[in-house]
Amino acid sequence: MRKFHPSRHGQRAPRPNEPQHRHRAPARDHDGPVIIYGWHSVKAAIENPTRKLHRLLATENAARRLAEDGVQLPANVELVRPEAIATRLGPEAVHQGLLAEADPLPSLDIDDLDPAHVLLVLDQITDPHNVGAILRSAAAFAVSAVVTTTRHSPEATGVLAKAASGALEYVPIISVPNLARALDVLKRRNVFVVGLDSSGDVDLAHAPLRAPLALVFGAEGKGLRQLTRTTCDVVARLDLPGKLKTLNVSNAAALALHIATSRIAT
Repeated sequence: MRKFHPSRHGQRAPRPNEPQHRHRAPARDHDGPVIIYGWHSVKAAIENPTRKLHRLLATENAARRLAEDGVQLPANVELVRPEAIATRLGPEAVHQGLLAEADPLPSLDIDDLDPAHVLLVLDQITDPHNVGAILRSAAAFAVSAVVTTTRHSPEATGVLAKAASGALEYVPIISVPNLARALDVLKRRNVFVVGLDSSGDVDLAHAPLRAPLALVFGAEGKGLRQLTRTTCDVVARLDLPGKLKTLNVSNAAALALHIATSRIAT
């Protein structure tokens, strides 16, 4: 029986005759502000007291919607036409009339984390759409934090922030240079570490689970790296009942969170 592989099909292959040179927004200056766009992402950033906004571009309609929702607009808001934001981001970005330039949120250290409930650990997942969607699920399931690798992980800006739909403001992200060492730190603090892989020893629905719990997901097309896998307490899989036996990693994370949090709560 084919089993779920949480890391396959993370990126869409180009369609035949599809243009290969699409418009790309300018690369961010790593010493400069992050870019946040879209209704939920920008609204959450404005309402987050720890997020410092340097600049806010808003269309008249978007500014009016924010005011109707009781959001206090910052003094540095600039009313612009939608084309001004589209020119900045590119025609494919769904900005919904809002763009903000902001400082990155303060980063946490793995040693300062309070792993009281469930953590998510991402082993070099590079697709910002996937990471953003995972963060959105993490916020929905009250995940304590998301741990990522310093290298081979997307920045918390732009596409990722849009896909996260405001979750960047609710879920702390901890970036670590060595994931295996970070997992060892968690294990010394009594965190039960479960890796997700198609060749896992047991279905997650029947795996031994307890809180605090860390669920570890591998990269698109690669899965868990060997050292990450051997560091986990258990490597589990997701057995699916339908004819399709694979899931995108962000969907896999949502399903695993549902299973794990339901079992821990009972």
